[in-house]
Amino acid sequence: MSEASESPNTKEEEITTSEPEERFEDSSEEEAAGNTEMDFLRNLFSRTLGLGSPEKVLDDLTLEGVAQYILSGKCKNIICMAGAGISTSAGIPDFRSPNTGLYANLQKYNLPYPEAIFQIDYFKKNPEPFFALAKELYPGQFKPTVCHYFMKLLKDKELLKRCYTQNIDTLERVAGLESGDLIEAHGTFYTSHCVKFTCHKEYNLDWMKEKIFSDDIPRCEKCKSLVKPDIVFFGESLPVRFFTSMKMDFPRCDLLIILGTSLQVQPFASLVGRVSKSCPRLLINMEKTGQADPMLGLLGFGGGMDFDSDKAYRDVAHISTCDDGCMALAELLGWKVELEELVKREHARIDAQDKEGRTCESKGRVTVHGKEQYLSH
Repeated sequence: MSEASESPNTKEEEITTSEPEERFEDSSEEEAAGNTEMDFLRNLFSRTLGLGSPEKVLDDLTLEGVAQYILSGKCKNIICMAGAGISTSAGIPDFRSPNTGLYANLQKYNLPYPEAIFQIDYFKKNPEPFFALAKELYPGQFKPTVCHYFMKLLKDKELLKRCYTQNIDTLERVAGLESGDLIEAHGTFYTSHCVKFTCHKEYNLDWMKEKIFSDDIPRCEKCKSLVKPDIVFFGESLPVRFFTSMKMDFPRCDLLIILGTSLQVQPFASLVGRVSKSCPRLLINMEKTGQADPMLGLLGFGGGMDFDSDKAYRDVAHISTCDDGCMALAELLGWKVELEELVKREHARIDAQDKEGRTCESKGRVTVHGKEQYLSH
C-alpha cells in the first residue's frame, strides 16, 4: 500500500519482536508518560509564578520571518513533522477528507466499519481486504512531491535534523532521505515480517510487492503464517525508535516545520510540545490545526499551537497546500530555482527507471538488485 499516507494507529502498544524488546518499549512508553507529567508540573509552576518568559526568536510571525531566521545562520537543527497532506498531490488519498479520503471509499471491501481494514485482529482473520487495498496504493506507483524534495534540500544544506513522518508510502526515501534522516512513526512498507511471534522472519519490499501484485496472500516461507508490512495497525505500538529518538532530537530542535497533518493522532501530535519554549513552529497546511485548548492553556499544559492570541510569539500558520507552501518558502530563501530543478531532474530519473522496468517486463526480464534476470515461462 502507499500510505493513504498516514498510518491509522492511535494506540501505544507493541509491535512484538522478542520479550526483551517488549520490556524495553514498555519502559520507553512509561518514561514518556512520566516526562509528560513532569512537563505539566514545570509548565504549571512556571506560568503560575510568572517564571521563564520565553525568548522571541522570529522578528515576524510570517513565512518571511521564518525565512529570515533560517538565513540568519542561527537555525541549524530543523525537524519536519509530516502527515498525509504532503503526499496528496502525488495522487495518494489522505484518511479523513470527506468524499475523497480513504475511509470514505472503502465500501467495496464490505468491512464492518472502515477502520477494520487496519486493525490487527481483523487482519489476521481477514487479510484479503487489506492486501487488495495495498495493491491499489502500493509504493513505487507514485512520485515524491515538491514538499518531499524541499525536505531533501534541507538535508543537502545540512539543516535537517530529522523528519518524523506519519506516512507509510516511503516517498521520503524515494526523494533521497535515508534511514538515519527518518523516523517512520507509523511504520513503513519498506520491510515486512511474519506475524507469528516465534518466527518473525523479515521480508523486503520487492518480495512483498511480488506477492501483492500476483494476488497471493503473503505467507511466511518458514512457517506459513501471514506476513504483514511493518506499518502500525490499530492494536500495535509505534516503533521503539520513535520514543528513543524524540527525547534526543526535540530538545535540540531550533525550528519545527509541521507539514500536512491534522495533528489528531497521538502520540505523534504531542511532538509539537516537545521543542523548547523559544523554538519557532511553522505549520504549512490547508487549515490551522494543533491549537491549544484554552482551559489546558490556563493550567500550563500541552504546548499546543497559538497563532492568533495577543500572547502568540513563535507559531506561524501558512495556509496553503504543502507544495505551494514549501515552494513559497524556498523562494524567500533564494532556493526556488534549485528546488524546481531538483524536482524536474528526479522525476525524469524516476520516469526513465519506470520505462526501463516496463521494457524489461515486456521482454520477460526483471531487475533484481541491479541485475537483469529472465522470467521462466
